[in-house]
Amino acid sequence: MAGPVDRVDVQEGGAARTRAAELAPRARLWPSLAAVYRAQLSRARVARIPLLFVATFQSVGIMIMMRGVVDGGGEARSVVAGAAIVVVAYVALNLLSQYFGQLRSSGGLDHYATLPVPPAAVVLGAAAAYASFTVPGTLVTAVFGCVLFGLPLGNLWVLVAVIPLAGAALSGLGAACGLLAPRQELATLLGQLGMSAALLLGVLPPDRMPGIIRLARDLLPSTYGVEAYARSFAGRPDWGLVGVDMAVCAGVGVVSLAVATWAYRRAAVR
Repeated sequence: MAGPVDRVDVQEGGAARTRAAELAPRARLWPSLAAVYRAQLSRARVARIPLLFVATFQSVGIMIMMRGVVDGGGEARSVVAGAAIVVVAYVALNLLSQYFGQLRSSGGLDHYATLPVPPAAVVLGAAAAYASFTVPGTLVTAVFGCVLFGLPLGNLWVLVAVIPLAGAALSGLGAACGLLAPRQELATLLGQLGMSAALLLGVLPPDRMPGIIRLARDLLPSTYGVEAYARSFAGRPDWGLVGVDMAVCAGVGVVSLAVATWAYRRAAVR
């Protein structure tokens, strides 16, 4: 299909002549997203794997420390679910904010601005690539936590839905922080603060938190992924509430990725 037509003035023999010049068709979203995803996955595979080990060992260490405080029941479910989602937060929120902050400060956005790809493809492709790195660490953390606290492994499949939904919400938030921060150092700080909030508010049992802290926990996007996974440990899980938590997480993910796309366009034209 032919692309849009632009008017170009051409000088021939001293007289101005106008002719039509066809521009290349605009790239579609999904092929562009797939191309950005593959490029990001290949670029970050070597650099990010050591950091993924750090995130996994961090979550495992937290559960080992909490084992001396929490014996079982609902508190153990919160600890295991929160520790699993912390791996997602470390990569999708912390590292992605640093990546986009560095990309903006170094002028790397100029490269993407010259490519015929929609802004949403750049943000979604990078977010999906970073979220993909969280899958092995999250599964290892969840299995280790279930064994450590004696929780059932039968509903581990819930993470198949929780990881991409929580990853989308946190990736969008991390990308927005990196793109909106005026300096790279501030983007790094915001990512680390967000990851720390996900760590403290996600792993600690909510029943032991003051009311104001529980309110802050409810405002954190990853909380609903933690709640969805924690509910699956019950003898008879309330799948309706699990679905509601996932729906909220998905809604937050759509909003946060939309904000990140807007932030990308804003940063790319400056």
